[in-house]
Amino acid sequence: MINFSPAEAAIEAANLTVETHEMARLERLVARRLPADREAVRDALCELRRKGWVSRLYDTSQREGRYWVLREDAVAAAAGIQDPAVDDATLREALDAVMLTRLRGFAAEPGQALDLALTELFDSGGRILTAPQHEALAQTVARAFDLLPDAPFVLAALRDEEVRRRERRDAETAARAGRREEVQRLRDWERSLVEFKDVPALLGCTMKEALRWIAANRLPVARRIPQKGGERWEFDPVALAPLRVEIARWRQEEQGPQIGIGGGIGAPAIRSGKAANAAIARVAALDRYAAHFSTARAIERRITLVTGPTNSGKSHLALDRLAGATSGLALAPLRLLAHEFREALATRGVVASLATGEERITEPGSRHLAATVEMCPLHNPVEVAIVDEAQMLYDPDRGAAWTAAIMGAPAHHVFVLGAPDCAPMVRRIAALCGDPLDEITLLRKGPLVAASEAVPLASLGVGDAVVAFSRREVLDLRAALQAKGKRVAVVYGALSPEVRRAEAARFNSGEADILVATDAIGMGLNLNIRRVVFGALRKFDGTQSRDLLAQEVKQIGGRAGRYGKHETGIVAVLAGAGSPSFVRQMLAAPMAEPGDLRPLVQPDADIVRAVAAEIGSDSLFGVLARIRRAVLRRDDPNYRLADMSQAFAVATALEGVAGLDLQQRWTYAMCPIDERDHGIPRLATWAAEHGAGRAVPPPSTGRLPPPERASREELERAEKRHKRLVAWRWLALRFPDAYPEHAEAEALTAQLDTWIEAVLRQQRRTKGTSNM
Repeated sequence: MINFSPAEAAIEAANLTVETHEMARLERLVARRLPADREAVRDALCELRRKGWVSRLYDTSQREGRYWVLREDAVAAAAGIQDPAVDDATLREALDAVMLTRLRGFAAEPGQALDLALTELFDSGGRILTAPQHEALAQTVARAFDLLPDAPFVLAALRDEEVRRRERRDAETAARAGRREEVQRLRDWERSLVEFKDVPALLGCTMKEALRWIAANRLPVARRIPQKGGERWEFDPVALAPLRVEIARWRQEEQGPQIGIGGGIGAPAIRSGKAANAAIARVAALDRYAAHFSTARAIERRITLVTGPTNSGKSHLALDRLAGATSGLALAPLRLLAHEFREALATRGVVASLATGEERITEPGSRHLAATVEMCPLHNPVEVAIVDEAQMLYDPDRGAAWTAAIMGAPAHHVFVLGAPDCAPMVRRIAALCGDPLDEITLLRKGPLVAASEAVPLASLGVGDAVVAFSRREVLDLRAALQAKGKRVAVVYGALSPEVRRAEAARFNSGEADILVATDAIGMGLNLNIRRVVFGALRKFDGTQSRDLLAQEVKQIGGRAGRYGKHETGIVAVLAGAGSPSFVRQMLAAPMAEPGDLRPLVQPDADIVRAVAAEIGSDSLFGVLARIRRAVLRRDDPNYRLADMSQAFAVATALEGVAGLDLQQRWTYAMCPIDERDHGIPRLATWAAEHGAGRAVPPPSTGRLPPPERASREELERAEKRHKRLVAWRWLALRFPDAYPEHAEAEALTAQLDTWIEAVLRQQRRTKGTSNM
């Protein structure tokens, strides 16, 4: 007699067909359902087989090219199957029912549903359907709306798609031809260049005179090619020819005294005054970048550099001066901080307008403006300007914007605020501009001390901020702390300013006990932090994983002990994340001298226009190729060219798009996008619609599940969709006719902000959100 376990007995009694390899797992599932009748065993067998059903459904759909079928559809279809012996046809019917319901839920009209389905495909993996696949999807949407496969909607969708495919083919053909033409133009130009020995004959001067005028930045060197023992200079004969008429005046001016201005450290002296400025500005070149800001150079400027650690009162001092001025600018690194500057001025009785990449608030009669650094107005003189967070000058991605703001702010008095390590670079910029500089050094208002012991996770409490260096680490720490019953707020870079502010408010009000944040904590938020606890002492900086720098520990740790809230700021490390002695050493370390004091620069619209006129081309690809190849050499003594790879990639993608002029293409190249989220092809698609005269609809929010059931992946998708809306709104401010649905985009952005904040407010993980 065989002795069955209760689970085995129930399975035997159910008389269902079970494969041998399934038996062990089925017994475990049935054991949880004891006492188990035939229906309970059947349900357990269905649960066992659902993973296989999901894989079969999804894999078959992918092989058939039905890429609009999501794995979630297959999961939902399998969940509804109650027959463990289900055949493939029934599974397919269940999948179709789920998929049609999802497509029908996209929008009230089939055309909108098709557009959103196509957008979802592209956003999830950059997928672009073939013509037959597009037709199949359109017919599937028609079925979802109870329409025939040849319904007018389907026929119209196919016609529109054929137009767009033809436009894409034409654009690709034009792009290849355009790039070939621009590369050939660049090669022809390089072959036309002459060596230095040929310059005297071209200009009718001596070799010594030519050398003096090159040193004085009067004769432009087209290319400087490093070689053993020095460099070889090459000159453009076309650029030199118009300068022959200047030679007599140059010789006459050389008889008088010379006064050095604006040439930078180690630069030759040149004549002061309007004539000299005009001579410098004649060529809009990046190696004469300071002279490019004509309004700032035309007024008497003075720079005051205010340095100090976090919580030293830099902003308070500068804002008081700005509020007392008749007109002024407050330039911030983030939209969040621009809003805070505007509010700070309002508390001082000053009404200010606002300008950020995606937002404008104009206050009638106001003579003060709060703006992000990239939005600095360069042609409207004011009395006082503030440029905050000047240590961003060293940032490889945005440093050029700080260079332009400090050099170009058209203010009689420019206050530059930053951490102590920004001082050498600001001094260099002041010298390049010929502006007098005075410095104010502030001390922290309360002591900052390193904890002697590492902090166990369980002992974190009210007023603590834990710092990690990736979104994943932040959410992992959040989940671990919530599992211990802690109330947690989070801040990381992918969150919008509105959500970051809401999370900060939760922490400051006591609704959340602990803040978990990336190093985004160090900029743009007023936080009542008692203790900063590093969850890691290493970070990936985009190139390599490395130890934190002393300035990073000081900048981030300095958020502890907010003045007026906590007497002392404490900086610690989480148990298991590193040594407390490392934090103590970094806080005590002297300031490290930056390795390269040449400020980062990049072209703006005026320089792009000037280079285009010089080379006789309206191709942005050609203009940027010339700038990268010849305008600013790698060993220029005063400036470094910022990384322009993204702008160049956008220019390449737009090369064949018809209907856009050079300035419009340059605007697209400056749009804030995420390349990792297929940002460039998405931008090219929008630009093609714009160029064809069609309105570009705002990107959708996609499907948003109830916040309490949202997974980590769904949260990440929502954050990406928010960034797409930011890019769309940025373009809408610059091309309102092509991007007309601005109000709808703002509503969608607000909807995403509300949903994301609701997800982050969830204080317990719910079943089905295991990755949150």
